[in-house]
Amino acid sequence: MLKSTIVKTSTALAAVVAVFATSLPIADANAAGIRVVCEKSPNRSKVSVDGNNLVAGNYVAKISSGSNVKRSTPKATVGDEVEFDFDSDPGDIAAGATRIKRNFIQGPVSAELINERGFTVAKTTRACRTK
Repeated sequence: MLKSTIVKTSTALAAVVAVFATSLPIADANAAGIRVVCEKSPNRSKVSVDGNNLVAGNYVAKISSGSNVKRSTPKATVGDEVEFDFDSDPGDIAAGATRIKRNFIQGPVSAELINERGFTVAKTTRACRTK
């Protein structure tokens, strides 16, 4: 009887582990990528966030530097890519960039790409060029 209970318990445990393992995200050679380019000058902050190898859908970019944090509006992929611009320049804002303060960049910039389900699919931190 004890042997039967052990077999049933181990079978149930194996099933739970199998379900859990198959529900985990799979990392592969085609994992989502992120590229950040940023530039700071005395009167301007500018950040570009580009994602590639993405599953088709809508994404949000979230950037932070020091205590400053800004999220973009959702954007749909084109092919497997999506691009976001953040800027303090009025001309670039009028052309579609997300508005940030001219002193937004306070050291390195961290960026995340967040999918429609709220999961971060790629993130990185970069030092910014000073002009």
